[in-house]
Amino acid sequence: MTKLWGNKKVLEYLGFVIVLAIASATRLWNLGFPQKLVFDETYYVKDALSLSQEGNEKNWPEGANAVFESGDVYSYLADPAFVVHPPFGKWLIASGMWLLGPDHATGWRISTALLGVATVALLMLVAYKLFRSTKLALAAGFLLAIDGMAITMSRTALLDAPLTFFLLLGFLFFLIDNEQSRLRIGYAIQQGRTTLLWFRPWLVLAGVALGAASAIKWSGLYLLAAIGLYVVFSELQLRRVSKEKSWVRSGLLAQGVISFLNLVPVAAATYLSSWLGWINSSGGYSRNWAEDNSLPGIFGALPSWAQSLWNYHEVIYKFHVNLSEDHSYQSHPITWLLGLRPTAFFYETYSAGQMGCEIDTCSSAITALGNPLIWVFATAALLYLAYRYLRTRERVIGLVLLGVGALYLPWLLIPDRTVFQFYAVSFLPWMILGLVLVMQILYRAIGNTKLAKTLVIGFFVLATLVSIFFLPVNIGLVVPYEQWQLRMWLPSWI
Repeated sequence: MTKLWGNKKVLEYLGFVIVLAIASATRLWNLGFPQKLVFDETYYVKDALSLSQEGNEKNWPEGANAVFESGDVYSYLADPAFVVHPPFGKWLIASGMWLLGPDHATGWRISTALLGVATVALLMLVAYKLFRSTKLALAAGFLLAIDGMAITMSRTALLDAPLTFFLLLGFLFFLIDNEQSRLRIGYAIQQGRTTLLWFRPWLVLAGVALGAASAIKWSGLYLLAAIGLYVVFSELQLRRVSKEKSWVRSGLLAQGVISFLNLVPVAAATYLSSWLGWINSSGGYSRNWAEDNSLPGIFGALPSWAQSLWNYHEVIYKFHVNLSEDHSYQSHPITWLLGLRPTAFFYETYSAGQMGCEIDTCSSAITALGNPLIWVFATAALLYLAYRYLRTRERVIGLVLLGVGALYLPWLLIPDRTVFQFYAVSFLPWMILGLVLVMQILYRAIGNTKLAKTLVIGFFVLATLVSIFFLPVNIGLVVPYEQWQLRMWLPSWI
């Protein structure tokens, strides 16, 4: 029995290693291609370089991309650039350039790629924490490892893959806190006592991680708010159904405030710390606003840097809410779940003899196109889970829906804003969690039969083949033009 248990553990660890090996291969192989700034890398890579050198982002001269791509990476100007996202994501990109150098695309992208691999590992930990099943954890990690959108976003120096990592990290810390706090509250109630959880280290860590996510993109605030509300009201409900005396006072008025203080101030401090480069320098955009202006009322007593930073945030906020310019790859959020308008990051054609092309015309494309099989089935799974949760209120289902709802539904409230389908990568891990959970539910409903095993194995084999088929257009492989066209299943994909 001991030998069998040991062999099982070895197989589990081997599965974990294999999934990470797949994630590493798809995200790290030929990472330096193309040696060009693709899509919004034109902003984030150059901003990251000037930020790391000056403490704030700088403008660049006309035609800077070609010069930057050739290796002349320090040609930025002295005047500050107006940027619309917080600095932390660009500090992460800069760390890769510090490690491998800024003159090659591998240095631009390595930190994003490594965080993409780490996100796969994190998802397996989250899945195991939720489902207590190694098989489901490996299944979730494998599906994220092979999904085309996740691969493309991890291989591109944009903000969304790092954002996803810190969102999922914060969610993992929240799950650990939620499990421990429920046990502590439940035990105290059984003993006839009222208890308050004063210091919650895992909730504090969740605040740090989600503060970091918000310091990459403000959309990280959605999950921070959702988790904060869940913590307060789920524990309030636990106290109520357990018939704790004075459950409103202890659960809402007292514990609610304490939980807020464990989560939100540390998130705010983490967010603010990402601006230290801007605060400690004098040449950032709006950095000296308070020298000639002042905030109204008591806010005018704040330090000048704080007033200038507040003004900068007002300007950024107005930019985001008024962003409605047409873009050829913009998409309505309601279409994201079915992948109807993937974003093309890069496309070039080559003639015979160029880039290894051996026929008249070849193509190289990088498109943030998810595995259609994974996305369609995950969407169906989420619809079923939403229906099931309304009927049963199962806690695990609620936690899966919490992640998707917090990170997806807010986008539906701003349909006129210019947005892109690849934003959906931030909640893809929760979609995959929902998919593997429904697969387990169906497997149990069918029974441990040959049919059930065939369906599960068949799905994973087919999903793998679909990912292999689309991989060339996820990572920019040079293929015959007809092969690229063969992978553009819908006119809206072009």
